[in-house]
Amino acid sequence: MKGRTIALDHLGEAQAAALIVDGKLEDLLIESDHARPGTIYRGIAQRPMKGQGGMFLDTPEGSAFLRQVKGLAPGQPLIVQVTGFAEPGKAIPVTTRILFKSRYAIVTPGAPGLNISRRIKDEDIRESLLEIAHEVMPGAKEAENGLILRSSCAHGDPEEIAEDIAAMAQLCAQVMADVSGKAELLVEGDGPHELAWREWEEGDVDAEPGAFERHDVHEMIAALQRPLVPLPGGGSMSIEPTRALVAVDVNTGGDTSPAAGLKANIAALRELPRQLRLRGLGGQVIVDPAPIPKKERRQLETVLRAALKTDATETILAGWTQLGLMELQRKRERVPLSEVLKPGMLP
Repeated sequence: MKGRTIALDHLGEAQAAALIVDGKLEDLLIESDHARPGTIYRGIAQRPMKGQGGMFLDTPEGSAFLRQVKGLAPGQPLIVQVTGFAEPGKAIPVTTRILFKSRYAIVTPGAPGLNISRRIKDEDIRESLLEIAHEVMPGAKEAENGLILRSSCAHGDPEEIAEDIAAMAQLCAQVMADVSGKAELLVEGDGPHELAWREWEEGDVDAEPGAFERHDVHEMIAALQRPLVPLPGGGSMSIEPTRALVAVDVNTGGDTSPAAGLKANIAALRELPRQLRLRGLGGQVIVDPAPIPKKERRQLETVLRAALKTDATETILAGWTQLGLMELQRKRERVPLSEVLKPGMLP
């Protein structure tokens, strides 16, 4: 089925959203038991961990870790924001660099300036957006709080953009002024349905009950629970997370042609970012490619970097090991799918 579809549904009691492009699952968001990224707390500083360059904080949802010590004292209240999901047994990662993010606007307290996404090239659109910003949030360049207009503004309704800016500016003012008191949840981070509205480009939205069943999302999720990923041309790759790293093994399958290894590796690297995103995998990723001459490694690097440009998660190609393995470092932005899915969630 051609086109973009955004399916909003539930898996058991958990809120979930799926982005389907031309009949293929491109992104998947499922509610977890972890604190949502973007959540804002008033935390209370506890003890510094100078060896780790940070400090533990008390929050209403458990211990948090802030990579900052200078200028902080035990007992001091701080406004902090969750930056990602905590690994098992570790504290919630937080930062004091708060962002108030919505579909069209990001307000940046303590970081003045007015910026428009570089992806908006049309000068007329940029000028009209500047007019809206100056009208709704005058003096943003000189004020204490800054404003970033996101790429979605290029196709947004001017009134909706203005309302979005005003809402984020008001929320910022209220939260940043609420610095004194005990540990408290100030703003809940966005759930899957809100994130889908905020981050995904427009598409046909199906928010009626049974959306996942109508678009075969359950079957797509079930396939992600299997290590083996079939590739075009008859090859395959196996993706198996361990405690230390994610191991990816590429196989040529039944192809015995001279270029079998190169073809399987190219297909695997083009598919790899999507598979890691859907499975919620990050950290150290080791790829064992199908056998190829060393002279073809440069071509594989080019293919991988091109594939990563369409993926929002920061991923670095560290290089090759002496055994011919590709090393990647990927930011941990999601809870692994294996941890999110509970028994009984899928029919």
